[in-house]
Amino acid sequence: MSKAKLEYIWLDGTKPTASMRSKTKVVDDFSGKLEDCPMWSFDGSSTNQAEGGNSDCLLKPVAIYPDPQRKGGYLIMTEVLNADGTPHADNARATIEDDDNDFWFGFEQEYFLYDVETNLPVGFPRDQTPQGQFYCSVGAKNAFARDMVEEHLDVCLEAGLNVEGINAEVAAGQWEFQCFAQGAKLAGDEIWVCRYLLERIGESYGLQVVWHPKPLGDTDWNGSGMHANFSNTTLRTCGSKETYETICEAFRPFVKEHIDVYGAYNDQRLTGKHETAAITDFSYGVSDRGASIRIPIITVEKGWKGWLEDRRPSSNGDPYKIAARIIKTVKTAKV
Repeated sequence: MSKAKLEYIWLDGTKPTASMRSKTKVVDDFSGKLEDCPMWSFDGSSTNQAEGGNSDCLLKPVAIYPDPQRKGGYLIMTEVLNADGTPHADNARATIEDDDNDFWFGFEQEYFLYDVETNLPVGFPRDQTPQGQFYCSVGAKNAFARDMVEEHLDVCLEAGLNVEGINAEVAAGQWEFQCFAQGAKLAGDEIWVCRYLLERIGESYGLQVVWHPKPLGDTDWNGSGMHANFSNTTLRTCGSKETYETICEAFRPFVKEHIDVYGAYNDQRLTGKHETAAITDFSYGVSDRGASIRIPIITVEKGWKGWLEDRRPSSNGDPYKIAARIIKTVKTAKV
């Protein structure tokens, strides 16, 4: 009889930004298939998701990946349900209207790595070196914690997560990974599992993953975003500048609705500086990194067949909420 370790991962009710929780279920002779992952439960009163007198919440498995770091291990992404089987109020995945997986998402996840002893980004320059030399950098004076970042990439790829690249970002101790999926729910699943693995790997290095969009406060250092690249069949095939402009314009009336779900403290990042648009504004343009939505130059060169990039989501944003709002807005476009 073989034993398997199923690590159930879920999002808690911490406000304004959910944290990840997980616990292990040991099962016998597991097949490795999602349909054979049993429903499970947890104490919602300990995660800000239920009252003590009625505390049971359910965990519904929605995605499974092998866990390269544990013998016989699997990573199980789950949705939180109420005891009666209905989606919990915190379950943003259940709000995504993309049953045919027509929407494709590529998230660019930026983050900082902080030394837990100094409470500063690892390698943070004490001499106030201007940002810039750290972007896509190499060398001991420029790139920090590469060993942890490389381990994370290897583990994600071994787990079957569709990470498409990594790079050092513009500030010391700041990095990015990119993850793509066909289908909005799967895209969210993969980002959350990638985040979980990064947090867990950081335990071995004594480094804290900081998802805050502007951890260095009111300084001349860039913040962290999670740019959302998205497309549907229309964007991938239309071949029409006018159609792209119509879809971009569909976002203009819903600035507040998007910002409301694009991550907490995003006002500290979206200032109109450091390659961002102001949080109250809306703009779009070809190859414009200071716009709310960037039309990639590759899309134009391919005859207006490609995708759009919403640059406003913050690094701590919930990809489920972000995808759900983008899909809802795109569906209002009269194309």
